Amino acid sequence: MLRTLFSPRLLGLHALTIGVVIAFILLGRWQLGVFQESGKPVVATDPAPVSVTELAPLGAQMRGDAVGRRVTAEGVYDASRQLLVADRRPDVDAPGGNASRDQGYWVLTPLRLDDGSLVPVVRGWTADAADPAVKDVPEGRATVQGRLRPQQGSDQVQRRAEGLPAGQVQTVSTGELVNLWQGERVRNGYVVAEPPSAGLTQVVSKPPMVGGELTWRNLAYAANWWIFAGFAVFMWFHFVRDAVRGDRDRDKSPEMVLEG
Repeated sequence: MLRTLFSPRLLGLHALTIGVVIAFILLGRWQLGVFQESGKPVVATDPAPVSVTELAPLGAQMRGDAVGRRVTAEGVYDASRQLLVADRRPDVDAPGGNASRDQGYWVLTPLRLDDGSLVPVVRGWTADAADPAVKDVPEGRATVQGRLRPQQGSDQVQRRAEGLPAGQVQTVSTGELVNLWQGERVRNGYVVAEPPSAGLTQVVSKPPMVGGELTWRNLAYAANWWIFAGFAVFMWFHFVRDAVRGDRDRDKSPEMVLEG
């Protein structure tokens, strides 16, 4: 049997089968990768900026297609109502957490629009609550450009057991801001200013994202390549089995002639 398996005619078959199987497996992995990538969120069309009043409503939820949109807002900053959002990194998608790991603050200052409503604006990020840039609030009428973000829920952060100092919050929650800024009409969500106020670090906010559409066809292609690999092994097995049987029969035939 070993003589047959290692004969020149079968060695070529072994090498061909190994190459085919490896190629088919790799092709299947490639198609599977294409399928997995197709399901990832992708950047949607980034429309031109619009007024924040069009996308950040009063007393209503923000539309899903408004998240990440570029907006503009004109008004006057109310420095007396400024807050620090504790335990934050300079990225809106980075999770908030324990202060020992996430040292930093978003500087949240409300902008009073011409209609009297307030728009929460993240003017930037700082690692130190005592940073002089925190108190350097632009005076007079200001025009803010940035990206609109939805309000944050309490489940997005790990609450500090000891609580927070006065003037600090852990989320940008519209409901919480309404309670803190009593008597004010607060628009839903918040604006991440681009560029930030002088001296503060830019908080990164992604443009609108849409969920990718899974290309099931590529998953089917992957399965086909792996089936072909299995079929190649199946055919190799049958060719080898037939070769072994043929050589075994030829080895027995002289004995049968002598006995006859």
